[in-house]
Amino acid sequence: MPRSRRSERRPYGAPYVPLDVERASGGRRAETGPDGEWVVQQVRGSDREYRCPGCDQLVPAGSGHVVAWRTDSWRGDGVEERRHWHTACWGARTRRGPTRR
Repeated sequence: MPRSRRSERRPYGAPYVPLDVERASGGRRAETGPDGEWVVQQVRGSDREYRCPGCDQLVPAGSGHVVAWRTDSWRGDGVEERRHWHTACWGARTRRGPTRR
């Protein structure tokens, strides 16, 4: 007679924990604004510096920031079009004009 094995993932009687969609999707979300449709991902930090297109300042290595690219990019994954923004600059992109280099 086969033995019954209970799942060890959620022990019997343990409460149900709903799925954290943001964590399951890697933190990616879609945003729509007056400047188009974007795929946005929150990043905890990286090992290199980036230049923020919102303020033209450096995003220091290891600092949390936002990576964004247009959904209508010519490549499906948008790797070439990704831009690393300060979180505050990304939130204020519609209120400020682009910086000039």
